[in-house]
Amino acid sequence: MSGLETRAHKVDTVKQNASAKGIAKFWWMMGGLAALLLVMFLSISMGFARINLSTIWESMVHFDSSSTDHQIIRDVRFPRTIASALTGAFLAISGSIMQGMTRNPLGDPSILGVTSGAAFAIAVSFAFLPDLTTPALMVAAFVGALLGASMVFGAGALSRGGLTPVKLVLAGAAVSALLTSLSTAIAIHFDVAKEMNFWFAGSFSSVKWAYVYPLMMTGVITFAIVMIMARSITVLSLGEEVSKGLGQRTFLIKVIGAAVILVMTGMSVAVAGVISFLGLIVPHMARILIGVDYRFIIPFSGILGAILLVAADIGARMINPPFETPVGAITTLLGGPFFLYLARREGSKV
Repeated sequence: MSGLETRAHKVDTVKQNASAKGIAKFWWMMGGLAALLLVMFLSISMGFARINLSTIWESMVHFDSSSTDHQIIRDVRFPRTIASALTGAFLAISGSIMQGMTRNPLGDPSILGVTSGAAFAIAVSFAFLPDLTTPALMVAAFVGALLGASMVFGAGALSRGGLTPVKLVLAGAAVSALLTSLSTAIAIHFDVAKEMNFWFAGSFSSVKWAYVYPLMMTGVITFAIVMIMARSITVLSLGEEVSKGLGQRTFLIKVIGAAVILVMTGMSVAVAGVISFLGLIVPHMARILIGVDYRFIIPFSGILGAILLVAADIGARMINPPFETPVGAITTLLGGPFFLYLARREGSKV
């Protein structure tokens, strides 16, 4: 075989491998979407009142206002399921963007002070502005998320030797503990502890359509933004020097990415409270299954995050019926050991 034929054969092999990987990614996406639809239907049907899948379909195509099951489906189960799916997608996408931009495998909104900052802002709102509307509460959560993230990155940057993954996590743990303590003190002093228990534990039991509509609008806008910048995040994940060498405006990418993370996380906390570790686990799962290209990691992380949180919400209802287990406790039980494993692995590299 001549040299030219050998090179042509190698090119064909590369093209075939790329095509096979593209087909595999497509089927992972389709399988994920199918699994998400299945778990959402299960979420709507399962609970204190069991509802058949045929009744769910009837309520969608021929709603009967006199049927109790139809009312439960429309006013309780549908908003709860959609909110849990969107929240899971928001937190997972936020974690994937954070890990890609910072090249920190421990990156997660709950670890780096973002969710505790949002919860702190909600505690302040309940204490001093109890009549805030739902959109205003979401804005307050966004401001709190910005405060928490700024404190963490500021503390990490001021440490000797600059930011490292482990130092960032240590700063996040300290800031999260501080903001959580302040939130608890405010809740007790101003007698809003009962209202704040919902946000500290994490739950979808009180979700109404008023929360779902802002989530859906935010999801459309932020997802469009992150998909536009997905290629840039992929390059940035290879290193800032590589990104700058390819002519990318790394500072602008980080600012836009940080804004998206804060909006998504703030909205999630305002709707469901503090849900930990989802943004840590899911991006690692996505990279294992679908590769390192963020054009695929971001949407696949969103799908996996939605599946996991909807499934966790089902578990929250079924573990101890008719009482509900906080969904945040379930995600912490799953994510805690994984976080310890990653922290130990990264700590050994320092």
